Amino acid sequence: MDLRKDALATLEATSRTFFIPISRLPQGLQEAVASGYLCMRAIDEVEDHPELDNVTKARVLRRMSLALQGFPATTGPEDWTGGDAELIKLLPEVSLRLHDWAALAPSPIAGRICDATAAMGDRMAHWAEVNWAIQSEADLDRYTFSVAGAVGLLLSDLWAWYDGTQTDRTEAVGFGRGLQVVNILRNHQEDLARGADFYPSGWSDRQMYDYAQRNLLLAEAYTSALKPGPVKEFCQLPLVLAQGTLDALMTGKEKLSRVQVMLLVQKALQQAAV
Repeated sequence: MDLRKDALATLEATSRTFFIPISRLPQGLQEAVASGYLCMRAIDEVEDHPELDNVTKARVLRRMSLALQGFPATTGPEDWTGGDAELIKLLPEVSLRLHDWAALAPSPIAGRICDATAAMGDRMAHWAEVNWAIQSEADLDRYTFSVAGAVGLLLSDLWAWYDGTQTDRTEAVGFGRGLQVVNILRNHQEDLARGADFYPSGWSDRQMYDYAQRNLLLAEAYTSALKPGPVKEFCQLPLVLAQGTLDALMTGKEKLSRVQVMLLVQKALQQAAV
């Protein structure tokens, strides 16, 4: 089995936004970023699963975290599911193959990827246990750090490992947070329909827009400081799409049109080259 080729195929099936920039990364860095993305997507699918109750989600997420903490011998789903055949049937392939995605990472950075994903699994388990109760802006900061700001920090470590690129850590957190909050805004009605509300108590869309914009400004500063090339391209593409989506939401549109997405992708690639 060609694990790299398999990972890219899985990535293309799970995220059109990130498939393009990851597929354009140089060898070595491509495997590291794909590993990190797919490991985190594996646990994210558990957190978001519509048929699992919160107690089960928390239990599975903590078991996945422990499996990753067995690095370098990350175990398969028969271990962290407890061999539960019904649970295995419910989970998507990207989750069941967590051990494969961890194995994809280049040896010098694999431990950092497993550590970041294990920590995220434990944090997601906490939020499942409290039913994602976000009462204040401080809670929102904690949640968005748990599931996205920490991803920005991992990316900064990957850039530093690959070619010595140094980035501002606060801006790195803002990069992750900004993208996540745009997703929260975009999916707000769907989340409410399934009983989840990521808005702090009493917050309106306007306050969430302001929170997103503050973090996207940090994300823009983070991306602008990167050297032209594939790393900047990787960050520029989701940033430009997030900015475009936020603009659309603020004018009452539900999402970007296909043409708008294509134009924004072209804009992002052009910006990454300078």
